[in-house]
Amino acid sequence: MSGFVLAIDQGTTSTRAIVFDGARKVVGVGQKEFAQHFPQDGWVEHDPEEIWQSVVSTIKTAFSEARVTASDVAAIGITNQRETVVIWDRATGEPIHNAIVWQDRRTASTCAALRQEGHEALFTERTGLLLDPYFSGTKVKWLLDNVEGARARAEKGELAFGTIDTFLVWRLTGGKVHATDATNAARTLMFDIARNAWDDELLTLLAVPRAILPEVKDCAGDYGVTELFGAPIPILGVAGDQHAATIGQACFDPGMVKSTYGTGCFAVLNTGKDMVRSQNRLLTTIAYRLDGKTTYALEGSIFIAGAAVQWIRDGLKLVRQASETGPLARSADPSQHVYMVPAFVGLGAPWWDAEARGAIFGITRNTGPAEIARAALEAVCYQTRDLLEAMRKDWTASSTDTVLRVDGGMVASDWTMQFLADLLDAPVDRPTILETTALGAAWLAGMKAGVWPGMDEFAAGWARDRRFEPAMDAAERDAKVAGWNDAVQRTLTRRAAS
Repeated sequence: MSGFVLAIDQGTTSTRAIVFDGARKVVGVGQKEFAQHFPQDGWVEHDPEEIWQSVVSTIKTAFSEARVTASDVAAIGITNQRETVVIWDRATGEPIHNAIVWQDRRTASTCAALRQEGHEALFTERTGLLLDPYFSGTKVKWLLDNVEGARARAEKGELAFGTIDTFLVWRLTGGKVHATDATNAARTLMFDIARNAWDDELLTLLAVPRAILPEVKDCAGDYGVTELFGAPIPILGVAGDQHAATIGQACFDPGMVKSTYGTGCFAVLNTGKDMVRSQNRLLTTIAYRLDGKTTYALEGSIFIAGAAVQWIRDGLKLVRQASETGPLARSADPSQHVYMVPAFVGLGAPWWDAEARGAIFGITRNTGPAEIARAALEAVCYQTRDLLEAMRKDWTASSTDTVLRVDGGMVASDWTMQFLADLLDAPVDRPTILETTALGAAWLAGMKAGVWPGMDEFAAGWARDRRFEPAMDAAERDAKVAGWNDAVQRTLTRRAAS
């Protein structure tokens, strides 16, 4: 059987399809951006049909570039933007509303009401999550409450709910398979991560009928077959993007940690079989589930990372290409201490302030594009430091000399990665393959198909492109961190949450 594997990487701002060969090398890529819809302040939506069309077109492009056909491809792995919600008609496959994106904050009042009623402890105990609009459950409730006739149809079993992976599996299999994997299920506020099952008590609190829920499978499993591209291809792997990146970075041992810098930033610490309960407002989650065995993780979620660079490019128009921000930041005036707190859609871990909004501090008459660009890149590093400090407090088994494995579009910036190492006072490793999210999804499918190696051999093949060693003076680091902490405190709307 061929060693070619297709990874579908359905992200927040674009879709990519990547063909890997049997040596895990990228041989074909298709990428397509799609529209972001902002109906109201704090609301973010995607058109599911546009996402679907982007998946179909990028697969065709990747096949063409790789010079393969569907018959050459052993399996498909899917990775996706997590927490984004779609509900569709089971008979027609037509969505009843735009997808509500993970960044969307419209259900903040619902989360606040559940919190005030004293339910957050139960949600956290069962799901490892906090009551925040970030997660899927309250989005599902909003759709059922606000789309005419949706609740009645859902209770009759006429509608299906899914995160983006589930929607794509449904479409790829012609509606034959309604399934998700354990990592995506773990982000819904409806899934008990200890029992690995949908939780009826949480479903009742969210007023979500069980009839609309997908089956939950292992990350490497049978998700049906697609016959849309000229020959049947089995879908054998599914994982949410951060979980796929953890796999792609070969962070299989407890204590290993990776951080992905895409639209947002997400740090994941493998805690093995231990389901560590955070005391520092991090998330306890499923890292991956293979052969029925669950591996857990602590996760810190930053909502805005690369999206701040996108805003500098598209909103402020300070650069034409995102890659220009690194050189621009390098030219900034070192005497200016400008801080950007990119709370465009609220603040994530460890603050969890849904009402906070972005702010820039320390502006003077001399502040220009270079200083703004530097502040945006630095903000990602400051937030990463916040996450890793919280992880070390939560899990005493975590080593203080942990090496951070990084991936995502922003890690191509040497300037940013050096500043990150300086702030963390720890080494930062950038791998030779930056497509770690897609690689993780591809490994799940290729391993399940029997054409790619098992976990140990795959991990042994991980290779480092460059290690960034810390070089900043401790006093300078402490001063910079103090300035960041002050800026965050000035941004928070709910001081008690900090």
